Amino acid sequence: MRIMQRRSEFRNAIEYALALSIVASLEWSPLPIARRMALLYTRLLDLAIPRLRRIARQNLAFALPDRDAERITDGVFRSIARMLVAFARFLSIRRDNVAGWIRCEGMEHYEDGLRAGRGVLFATAHLGNWELSAYAHALLAAPMNVVVRPLDNPLIDRLVERRRSLSGNRPIFKKDYARAILKALAANQAVGILIDQNATPESGVFVDFFGVPACAGAGFAKLAARSGAAVIPGFALWSEGEQRYILRFYPPIPMTGDAAADTQAVQSQLESVIREHPDQWLWIHRRWKTRPTGEPPVYG
Repeated sequence: MRIMQRRSEFRNAIEYALALSIVASLEWSPLPIARRMALLYTRLLDLAIPRLRRIARQNLAFALPDRDAERITDGVFRSIARMLVAFARFLSIRRDNVAGWIRCEGMEHYEDGLRAGRGVLFATAHLGNWELSAYAHALLAAPMNVVVRPLDNPLIDRLVERRRSLSGNRPIFKKDYARAILKALAANQAVGILIDQNATPESGVFVDFFGVPACAGAGFAKLAARSGAAVIPGFALWSEGEQRYILRFYPPIPMTGDAAADTQAVQSQLESVIREHPDQWLWIHRRWKTRPTGEPPVYG
């Protein structure tokens, strides 16, 4: 059993002060300057925590061996910088100006799901701008429920949650998430869940992800089967040509009731979108940490 070390109040305060100063600097600076500052912040993050780039190299070596890992990883940090700027400026993103930040494609899939009357499960990921996708959805369509894991630093966690809820979205915390999700779906509401994180063997199933076994949480597929909700992949993807995000909803994925097969179907759809936008996915996450029995660890 993993024993969590108690974080000191001093450490929490220092981290919070740093996070608050970064957010404030990006919020109040002119937008072109804020974008350059965010690139500087992510460059410093890259230098300060070299294991992030090392993890990305390891992931890309077996997932996309024919692609330029350094170029993709550089793109990941640029993607994080864009997300930081948008998050910092949530206070000024409103219904009358949200189109300058993001537009939507495939809204009919969401609307069809609501008309079916059993709720909508958004299968999303750490791809593009997952914070803006949920925030903007409340302005473009209607507020939704978002499954979140509290951050280790409670001060930063409160800062993040305050901003996330500005457009009317409702958080669902993982402690009792299944009951809350089913209740929201029964009320024909939308729920967004990140599906791309490593899972333990107890909570997940192994799927083929970029040709390598990866343990993915099976809870999403089980909730979809139990509720009958429409399962719609959705991601806010950066468009260099438009200089804004496109909140793209894909056609619903049929659920069979077989948790392993349904989880594979959802993960395969995610993989196809990542392949189209590899520099916008969070390769710095140890996605393949859990290995099948007998396989050696992927990460040193």
